[in-house]
Amino acid sequence: MNDLPRLTESDVRARRLSRHALTAPSKTARPADIAAAMASTHAQVMSAAELAVAMRIDGATRLDVREALWSERSLVKTYGLRGTVHFMAARDLSLWVGALSALPAAPNTQPPGVRLTTDQTEEVVAAVAAALDDAELTIDELTEAVVERAGSWAGDLVMEAFQGKWPRWRQAMALAGMRGVLCFAPNRGRKVAYTNPRRWLPGFEPADARTALPWLVTSYLYAYGPSTPRRFAHWLGVPATWAKDLFGSMGEALQEVEVEGESAWIAAGDLDVPADPPQGVRLLPYFDGYAYRVGNQPPASLYPGRAAERVLPGNYQILLVDGVVAGLWHQHRSGRKISITVEPLGELTAAQLRDLDDQVDRVGQISEGTPRLTIGPVPVGGHA
Repeated sequence: MNDLPRLTESDVRARRLSRHALTAPSKTARPADIAAAMASTHAQVMSAAELAVAMRIDGATRLDVREALWSERSLVKTYGLRGTVHFMAARDLSLWVGALSALPAAPNTQPPGVRLTTDQTEEVVAAVAAALDDAELTIDELTEAVVERAGSWAGDLVMEAFQGKWPRWRQAMALAGMRGVLCFAPNRGRKVAYTNPRRWLPGFEPADARTALPWLVTSYLYAYGPSTPRRFAHWLGVPATWAKDLFGSMGEALQEVEVEGESAWIAAGDLDVPADPPQGVRLLPYFDGYAYRVGNQPPASLYPGRAAERVLPGNYQILLVDGVVAGLWHQHRSGRKISITVEPLGELTAAQLRDLDDQVDRVGQISEGTPRLTIGPVPVGGHA
């Protein structure tokens, strides 16, 4: 290990900030470029995803993100890693689908009387693909179409949901997205709608796994490296042994380095480190802070001191100072007014307070509202 290139934790944070356009917002990137640089952007909460992307582009607003999704179609909202909703660059969708389709199957945790069989799962995915081939459907319309094609069993209300029961077929909804036959379409009023990405991307076909899986590893390492197979497995939601084998299969395409005495991996030759240390104040929205951490460094290096106890256990919006978590924040909107409460876990310098004011202003610009900053305790729980 003594002969390996060495990076410090500060180097790794500086790389992360720079590559995620958090050192300074990009003056040239489009929303799809940001999603690609982050190896997809978590989009479970739409407003948070819009903020995460627009924050990284100089002068952008949530309207620019929506334009990329629904007019340019350079950005796709669909089910991605860990079966959760993400933004992906449309130009990368074939590779994403090829890689996600090749992952080890996740165990079905539904009870035996609810669980889809393997054959039923394939029937549902095929039914979804056919139903959305030339249509944009709400969830109720999609349920009717799947039941019509697959059979009444697909519509049985057996899945526990937030305020009732979901039909059986919805167990395979995320898989349909990961297979590339379902993505989100523009809302129809207040109702979420879906379509088949092939409608928007002529000639779209999943890439071969032999191409897609190495691409996924190198994309991940660009965004989050140096890293390890175990951390890659955590990010992707796959067994660590499978990830270790995948890293091993890539041979000289990967390069081993040392980070604070620990072995890690990068794409071969990707040793660039920004000249300046990590610095500045950033407000990261829901899930963005999770993505910033989960892909690489152990929590202790990014959640020092009180942050490990106060911020790490919940899905909070985080205050980032010089690349580490230094507090949390919350926003409440009423009309155009946006009340923003920031809870630092230590004293902020005068320069950092000016940075914070700038960040609050940017939240207002992106969200098309008038922000008001309060510095004090955040009274709500994670993801409130």
